[in-house]
Amino acid sequence: MQTPLSRTAAAFGAAVLLAGLGTACNRGSDTGASGGGKPAIGIDLPRSDSDFWNSYAQYLKTDISAAGANTLPISSSQNDVTKLAANVQAFENTGAKAVVMAPQDTGAIAATLDQLKAKKIPVISVDTRPDKGDVYMVVRADNRAYGTRACTFLGEQLQGKGKVAEFEGDLTSINGRDRSEAFADCMKQKYPGIQVFALPTDWKGDVASAKLQATLAQNPDLNGLYLQAGGVFLQPTLALLDQKGLLKPAGQPGHITVVSNDGIPQEFDAIRQGKIDATVSQPADLYAKYALSYAEAATQGRTFNPGPTDHGSTIIQLPNGLEDQLPAPLVTKANVDDKSLWGNNVSH
Repeated sequence: MQTPLSRTAAAFGAAVLLAGLGTACNRGSDTGASGGGKPAIGIDLPRSDSDFWNSYAQYLKTDISAAGANTLPISSSQNDVTKLAANVQAFENTGAKAVVMAPQDTGAIAATLDQLKAKKIPVISVDTRPDKGDVYMVVRADNRAYGTRACTFLGEQLQGKGKVAEFEGDLTSINGRDRSEAFADCMKQKYPGIQVFALPTDWKGDVASAKLQATLAQNPDLNGLYLQAGGVFLQPTLALLDQKGLLKPAGQPGHITVVSNDGIPQEFDAIRQGKIDATVSQPADLYAKYALSYAEAATQGRTFNPGPTDHGSTIIQLPNGLEDQLPAPLVTKANVDDKSLWGNNVSH
């Protein structure tokens, strides 16, 4: 389970990042960036208890400075849709001409999106795709591919037999649903000899740890794990496995094969040490870069069409807007030191 010290450190790190970006919304005309007369952009960070999202915040800070973007003081909704709605209202009151957000509850954000549409303020949604409500662009990777890649990797490593526990993300989130459904479909079709224990977690590390402990008690022969978000699940999982004497290095008898999602530096370190076997690198750097780029494009009235982009991705049509599906490679011991992976280029 994640220790109070690690939670405090994560919160402190996020606070420092927010301080560097500008922390409060209700500051009148304070823009938080020079901007050179550019239209103002409001940006909300979704949470500060995840190493992945803290890395995204670091990249945003760098990109805002490099682009000379005019950003209002950054807010953080802390995984609370009510706070997100209040932060968005503050952006409206302080002159935002576009809003970047990452709603964690994709079903509950529709009213806020409708409010922004009525004010003709375009929205860029990062990593998550709102179920309803217009968006200018979703900046995201193919989350069904995450689940399928994790399933295929585990299926091959376990040779189609065994028991696997899956830490499901919040199923009110499109990401949690996509990863869970794709993983289940793949396992059912390709690896029927593997028994899957799907454990709902609401993206909470302590919930995942408690459920894993209960699962291990009833299934001591568990030999695989799928962590849908390494940023919140990795440390509590490794701590529990270590406590129970189950943190065997890859290649040794008793090793539990672990595949994760996120691509944070801590996952890469764990792969190098043989504690986990693979992760899908969710592009925090590209999320920040293109969220900001699309926000500036939106304030300029630019439009985009479905199809291949000039940055190795594909824009697809959604019922409520467009989505730029950025690449997200599988990382194993074979390519973990690849310098092109953002997890090898961010401090931790």
